[in-house]
Amino acid sequence: MAKIDSQANRVTVFADDEPVEQFFRPAATSPARAKVTQDVSSERTGTRRPAKQPADADPDTEDGTFLRARRRIPVRRGLIPPTRMGRILAAVAAVIVLGGLFFLATLIRNFFRDDPRFRIATSSSIQIMGNSQVTRPELLSIFGSDLGRNIFYIPLNQRRAALEELPWVEHATVMRLLPDQLRVAVVERTPVAFVRQGNTIGLVDAHGVLLHLPPAAMAAKHYSFPVVSGISARDPLSVRAARMHLYQQFIHDLDSGGTKVSTQLSEVDISDPEDIWAILPAQGNDIQVHFGDSDFLARYRSYQQHLPEWRQQYPHLASVDMRYEDQVVSST
Repeated sequence: MAKIDSQANRVTVFADDEPVEQFFRPAATSPARAKVTQDVSSERTGTRRPAKQPADADPDTEDGTFLRARRRIPVRRGLIPPTRMGRILAAVAAVIVLGGLFFLATLIRNFFRDDPRFRIATSSSIQIMGNSQVTRPELLSIFGSDLGRNIFYIPLNQRRAALEELPWVEHATVMRLLPDQLRVAVVERTPVAFVRQGNTIGLVDAHGVLLHLPPAAMAAKHYSFPVVSGISARDPLSVRAARMHLYQQFIHDLDSGGTKVSTQLSEVDISDPEDIWAILPAQGNDIQVHFGDSDFLARYRSYQQHLPEWRQQYPHLASVDMRYEDQVVSST
């Protein structure tokens, strides 16, 4: 008889209700538990089944334990050979490779530098796009020293900067077209007003850059701008730019009411940033209207509303100051 204690993993064998043998069994799964039952049955019959040895067990060992050899870990070798001769050969090979690369780069450089197919032969090899006011000869004068030069040795950034120094050129790009051409694209400035310079009338753009145009060409363009006073070539560009910014704000505010009031202006003076005044026609007469530095549209509407009344009071009205909210100062 055998008693199995599953909690303690222990088996006790009884003979005539007396314990004969007691031993511990290892924890086992269901197939192992069946094997224990078979072993206990063998004890009762007086026979013991010999332990099964692994198939790869060494019969010469005492307990049949198989000892496996340790796996060798491969060692990575570096690129530099370990021997002195190997290092010398590796250094020689590196020098040869670097020398070959340098020689190849030199050949390529000399090819692009000396091959006549990459030279700007004539001015016809320079394409010009986007110009209407500035002439082609004016633009080509920037590239006069590049005729006959290799295309890869032309400093494109310097040529672009020189183009943008021309008064009419606002932005320029210069690019190479292989094998022997250049492409020049310019964006010209847009005039926004006439400007009085002494006894002459010129043009000015939104950034205060003064633009010259022959009278015949100016008439052919049919420009319709007010004449701006207070812009002088003697002033720095920063001062001119600030005044033109104020002028554009003035024009924008007058036109924001839905009526193109700016077309009625014959002259705008911006010499005093705190008092912009303009000349407006009124029944055959010109009236100087002072707008100050803000609320341009509201002051213009107030001027239009009270103009008939003022003309009755002042038949020779010549100037009106709209900077005062409570009263209007007028002069004849």
